[in-house]
Amino acid sequence: MPERLQKLLARAGIASRRTAEKLIEGGAVRVNGQVVTRLGTKADPETDRIEVEGCRLRFPSRPAYLVLNKPRGTVATASDPKGRPTVFDLLKGVRQRVFTVGRLPYDVEGLLLLTSDGAFADALLRGSLPQTYWVKLKGRLRDQEEARLERIAARHQHLPLRLRQVKSGPNPWYEGTLVEPREDWLRTALFRQGHPVEKLKRVAIGPLRAPKLAPGRYRELTAHEVERLRRDARRTLSDLRQKRAG
Repeated sequence: MPERLQKLLARAGIASRRTAEKLIEGGAVRVNGQVVTRLGTKADPETDRIEVEGCRLRFPSRPAYLVLNKPRGTVATASDPKGRPTVFDLLKGVRQRVFTVGRLPYDVEGLLLLTSDGAFADALLRGSLPQTYWVKLKGRLRDQEEARLERIAARHQHLPLRLRQVKSGPNPWYEGTLVEPREDWLRTALFRQGHPVEKLKRVAIGPLRAPKLAPGRYRELTAHEVERLRRDARRTLSDLRQKRAG
């Protein structure tokens, strides 16, 4: 049965639908030898030859859902122009083509989701699930500094930061909730207050807490975990729409 190309690319584990649309518009997709650049074009995976950058699409019978404990010093992309190790080097034994759901910077460790299910990835990204981080700082925050960070957070995300100390010491660890960590506003705000970030670790994505995985190890998500992530993403997206409408 014919389906939209971006949906087929996502189902084949090439990328999320958003990225698949960019591949189509960029001329990287061919159907039966012809380049297709118009979004909405349909193809039949049973009868049509669909290629992305010269590679024919294969459609796995069951999607893959993985959680990886990303170590520091790895990039969350398939390749790196600087030759740095990537998280895909760690996926020994994974035969399906998977991609990351979101990103974690080179110097950040912790939970990273990977999947071959583009619809699942899109649902999580659109839902802007809250992400829990542990951050190790130089020096302890004073009460007024914590209050200032909460006010700054209110300008950058729809959820409170909920900052709290989780490990004591001269350079303690704090836990906080971020919605879009790539903006890096928290690092900047902490640096300006005299508390540079020494380490950053993602310990939860929505309802999924840090699994007992050594750095660099991965496992499959259970069906229950996949469904909980989907459900929470739908609820968060609904809440976001209501707030914007109000």
